[in-house]
Amino acid sequence: MTIQTTTHLNFRGDARAALEFYQSVFGGHLVVNTYADFGMPAEVPGSDKVVFGLVAGENGFRVMGYDVPGLTDGPIVGGGSTRRENGTTVTDQAVFVSLSADTLEELQSHWDALAVGAVVVEPLAASAWSAGFGMLTDRFGVTWSISVSA
Repeated sequence: MTIQTTTHLNFRGDARAALEFYQSVFGGHLVVNTYADFGMPAEVPGSDKVVFGLVAGENGFRVMGYDVPGLTDGPIVGGGSTRRENGTTVTDQAVFVSLSADTLEELQSHWDALAVGAVVVEPLAASAWSAGFGMLTDRFGVTWSISVSA
């Protein structure tokens, strides 16, 4: 039996923009269905928001997202802040998205793209436990923990 997990992110009205951004960073195909696509009348506020969104790349990257009904503006649902303090990571976020690859070179372009408009928590660089590790919170409030796995 094979099991696959996919991170599902809950947004406050900007799921489409976030998913389009992640597709630009990681490639792959984008699927976006709105509440209207599933029968919500177009005149209902929020019918144009995302009820099902997916970015799936041939490189194995997958992320899902949707807009929580009735919630608009602001950071990702369940978001918070993450920072480095006295050599440790301090956060009140429930989830980070972990991204890894075999080499720093494979990660660098993804890091560079995610870093646009992001808050860098820990710069991407060699660390005591990895040939490359970095952490950032992107412009949509998602914190990424990025590391070289080999």
